[in-house]
Parts: sequence; C-alpha cells; structure tokens
Amino acid sequence: MTPAIQLNGVAKSYGDTRALSGIDLTVEPGRIFGFLGPNGAGKTTTIRILLDLIRPDAGAASVLGFDCQRQSLEVRRRVGYLPGDLRLYESMRGDVLLDFIDSFRPEKRDPAYRRALVDRLDLDLTRRIRALSKGNRQKLGLVQALLHRPDLLVLDEPTSGLDPIVQDDVVHLLEDAAAEGRTVFFSSHVLPEVEKISQSVAIIRAGKIVAIEDVAKLKARSVHVIEVTFAAPPPPGLFALPGVRELRRDGATVHFQAHDGVDAVLKAIATQRVLDLRTQQPSLEDVFLAYYTEPELPQEERRASA
Repeated sequence: MTPAIQLNGVAKSYGDTRALSGIDLTVEPGRIFGFLGPNGAGKTTTIRILLDLIRPDAGAASVLGFDCQRQSLEVRRRVGYLPGDLRLYESMRGDVLLDFIDSFRPEKRDPAYRRALVDRLDLDLTRRIRALSKGNRQKLGLVQALLHRPDLLVLDEPTSGLDPIVQDDVVHLLEDAAAEGRTVFFSSHVLPEVEKISQSVAIIRAGKIVAIEDVAKLKARSVHVIEVTFAAPPPPGLFALPGVRELRRDGATVHFQAHDGVDAVLKAIATQRVLDLRTQQPSLEDVFLAYYTEPELPQEERRASA
C-alpha cells in the first residue's frame, strides 16, 4: 500500500539554524496522524516541504506516491491544506472565496457537502473576511481545506482560535474523513487535542523525530503510578521486579511506579489479598514532557529504546 506521506532523510537549514536533521517518517493511508512538538521544533518546515512551498537541502519527500518536488502539481491536486499562518483575501466575502476555490476543481464541486460543512461549523459566509474574528477565519480555512474531499488533509494547528465546542465539531469532521478512507496529518502543540484526535503520533524535538508510535502504545510504555492497599503488609521484596519501583509503604498501602507497562506488578499484586487499588493513567502530556526533559539521544538510539 502506497504511504500517504513518506519522508526519507529530509534535512533543512535556514542559514546557520538547523530546522530538520535528516528526518524519516511514514504515514499510512486512512489514519489520523498527529505531528507533535513545541513551536520551533520543525513541524511547519516539514509541512511546507510536503507541499513544495520550500525545498529541502537533502532527502526525499513524497505524498500519495508522488514526489513532492518533481510532481508538486499532482500532490496539490490531492491535498487539502490549512496553513498555520492563514491569510485570506480580506475584501472577499466567505461565499465568494469558496466559489473561487471551487473554480479550481469544478469536477469535485459538491454544493450539498459545502453547505453541510458551513452549517456544521456555524459559519456566516455573507460577511467580508476582514470583518471576521480569528475563530471564524479559522473555520473558513477549514472549510476550504475539506471542500473537495481530498485524499490527504494537511492541517497546521487546525483548532487554533476555536472555542471548545467548535473544536469538538472539527474533531468529528476529521474522524468522518478518516472513516471515508482519507488521511489526516495535523501538527499541534496542544497535547489534549492530539491525544483526543490522533491514532498515531510523531514527536519532533529540535528538528529530529524522537518517537513514532500509536498513541495507545506510547502511553502504555510510559510511567504508571499505582497505589495498592492490602489486607496485610506484603512481604519485603515482593515487588522487586524489572521496570517496577516501589516508592514507599504506609502500613499496608504500597506506592509504585511501573515503567514498562503494568502486567508484572499486577501479577505480583494478585498474590496478595487486595482491599483497594488505584492507578494514574499517564496523559500524552506526561509522555511528551518525558521526551523533552530527558537528555537528547541520537535518533537510532531513541528508536532502539522505543
């Protein structure tokens, strides 16, 4: 199956500043894929290379099997794009802008789908763009990206400026796109958004991809905090297990950290009579902060430890 996105050794510098350091990334079709990192980590540079808005210094990039530089027109025909620094024609009304965009792909014009998108986002198309709030401009940008049901949606900070209710609407729209077999690739530094919406995620740090993983697996491998109250204090050393750290004992209550999943510690707990058990499920924010507070490792070493 042809990947929706394929990056091989892509590097980019701006003068003396290294924006991307030879990144590799594969995004399978039909997925909602989050590209996670703080501002300045290299997310927007990567997206601009995919759309041939800038050229890499080294490496190769392809979208849906088309080379991003040699076949950029084919790429753009198949991609819906929302830039992070959205700029629209200020003097146009919203409906005129969408008519203009529709004119580029008349064979994909779908008035009913357009109305459904506009209604779902509660967007007023009769006002000139210069009179729209930041949130309504963002809604208009989302509609133009979704308008032609592209095979790949590339969205840079898609919910920026939107209130929580509208953010939920956007999540549902992207889930609908994935259910239709289309691919969603979106960048964000808003961790709850990535956790809520994405099936897989790549974490980028200082121009290097330090993790590529399913969200569920990424969280499962991070630290779990477990508190167990037993009927009687358990034997010393019972929880001296690989990846398990006993933090403290308060009588018959024991506090643990489990670094490699919870299977081993739960099996040990089950040998004793338990009165109460509590676990703290790590959030994606916990995982993200771990990657950004640990010393930086070479990419090969990071992947080997993943």
